[in-house]
Amino acid sequence: MQAHTLAIDFGTSNTAAGYMLEGAPKLVDIEPSNSTLPTSIFFDFDSRKTLFGTQANKALITGDYGRFMRALKSVLGTSIMHERRRIMDEQIDFIEIISRFLREIKTRAEAASGLTFNKALSGRPVHFHSDDPAKDAQALTDLRACYLKAGFTDVKFMFEPEAAALANHSHLAQGTLGLIVDIGGGTSDFTIFETAQNGIKIRASHGTRVGGTDFDRKLSIDHIMPLLGKGSQIRKAFGDETMPAPNAIFHNLATWQKIPFMYTGETRREANDLLKHAAEPQLLKRLTDTLENELGHDLAFAAERGKIAANIADASIDLTVLEPSLTAPLTQAALGHALHALTTKIQSATAETLALASLPPAQINSLIFVGGSSLMTVVESTLQAQFPTAQPHRTSAFTAVIEGLILATA
Repeated sequence: MQAHTLAIDFGTSNTAAGYMLEGAPKLVDIEPSNSTLPTSIFFDFDSRKTLFGTQANKALITGDYGRFMRALKSVLGTSIMHERRRIMDEQIDFIEIISRFLREIKTRAEAASGLTFNKALSGRPVHFHSDDPAKDAQALTDLRACYLKAGFTDVKFMFEPEAAALANHSHLAQGTLGLIVDIGGGTSDFTIFETAQNGIKIRASHGTRVGGTDFDRKLSIDHIMPLLGKGSQIRKAFGDETMPAPNAIFHNLATWQKIPFMYTGETRREANDLLKHAAEPQLLKRLTDTLENELGHDLAFAAERGKIAANIADASIDLTVLEPSLTAPLTQAALGHALHALTTKIQSATAETLALASLPPAQINSLIFVGGSSLMTVVESTLQAQFPTAQPHRTSAFTAVIEGLILATA
């Protein structure tokens, strides 16, 4: 059977795949009637099965006994990738975990298409780690190892915003200068391109490690963790003096990729010790309950849902999974305030992209938003102010990267 190339948009939050069919991009339904799969894994300790995507998310929501993992892409290039941990009676590292996810994508794509995919063209951020070149290079080495371990004999990589530019160029007039603003779950990536008669000319690409999971983390730190005792006072063992509760435990609990490692005996003992000396024990009791019942991902999903709701109108973060009637108010103004520093980093990265292309903002004709987080009102308004003469485009926000990757396989 002839081997084909599978394009894969392996995302922090969601993954898509596709291939060229009769000269046109064909997205694979890697879940029933759905061309995207949540980038989630659940190790079910009762059935001894590994669940992927929506099934993994459902297992978490229904409280099945096991280990849930999300934001796997954010671990690439870090020391955690090669640390072996015991899960379901085997010692495995994140190379193995991510390769199993990619192998599942390969298997489902082959089953849906009837084709054999030995080669892959994978999207990648411009920078996995924008402030550490060595870690950035290691991330690509790690990802390549994951693809090869998943059963692909060869894998090539393409910058995700450049793939999005390739998918969008046919909708624009020749000679248009466009800026791709691709804000995914873990990174923000930018490409300035010029449309030409036979395709596109890349003028500059740049990126920074800011994404939707960072938005969730900031909202959790600012609006959820104070309800668990962050910032509250802890009495010292002797005397009447107090000190603020240490931030580390709350910051880690608010970080998607660190949550699975928060349920250790050591962390639970630390939380119980804080509760024992807490000036406001009702708050720290929520922290110990979260760790005891392994609700960290539930709180992270609550932050994500609150973010989406507050992007449209004043809302609140539903925390009833932790305590009946518990909510954290989240107005649009509070959302903008919480995300201001992150949107400023995005704005600075677009300015650096302009500098790399030696262009002023006024020369950008089209502002093309890609990725779910690019549609946050605070992001759109910030970049529209930066590029006031550019025409915004949002129609292919969720498909541009995978469609561009598929086109590139041809």
